[in-house]
This record gives sequence, C-alpha cells and structure tokens, in this order.
Amino acid sequence: MIDERLHQIIRAPHISEKATIIADAHQQFVFEVMVDATKPQIRRAVEKMFDVEVASVQVVNVKGKIKRFGSSPGRRRRWKKAYVRLKPGHDIDFVGAQK
Repeated sequence: MIDERLHQIIRAPHISEKATIIADAHQQFVFEVMVDATKPQIRRAVEKMFDVEVASVQVVNVKGKIKRFGSSPGRRRRWKKAYVRLKPGHDIDFVGAQK
C-alpha cells in the first residue's frame, strides 16, 4: 500500500469523554477514519504514524443525522469511527507532554 494513502486513512483523533475513559481503562484510542478504510489498512496506518503495535481494531459506521438548516431539511455527513487497541507497553501521546 502506498504511504500517501496510509496518511490519508486517519483523519483525526476523536476526543470525547467516552474516548478518554476508554483510553485510560483499556489502552484503546478512537480515530475518525475514511469511510472506505478497512481494518487492516487502519492497523497499518496507526502502526506507521505513531510507531506502536496494534492488538485489535473495531470500526463503527456513524450514520448522518437528519437536521433542519433554517427552513430547509438537510443531512449531516456519515463517517467511520475506529477503536484501536494497543498492545501492552505501547501508548499514543496526542498532547506531546514530556515525562
């Protein structure tokens, strides 16, 4: 797989209260990924970008909600969320704090 594609697969870390609790308790991190990304592609992208070893990947397809934008109905975009569990001894530091 081309390295350029691997860098495009992970769009952003998904930071929420639930994601923080999961990261602390289960060494699992949540990312927003491309809609057409597969589990093996997500695994390779995380391992390459963050230099860690991935134990497992679980994905969730989030459906776009129907909302009103002024007087006209609209729809939010759909997206894919990946829960990535790391092997023991590995960690991802998004803040960049030094220990």
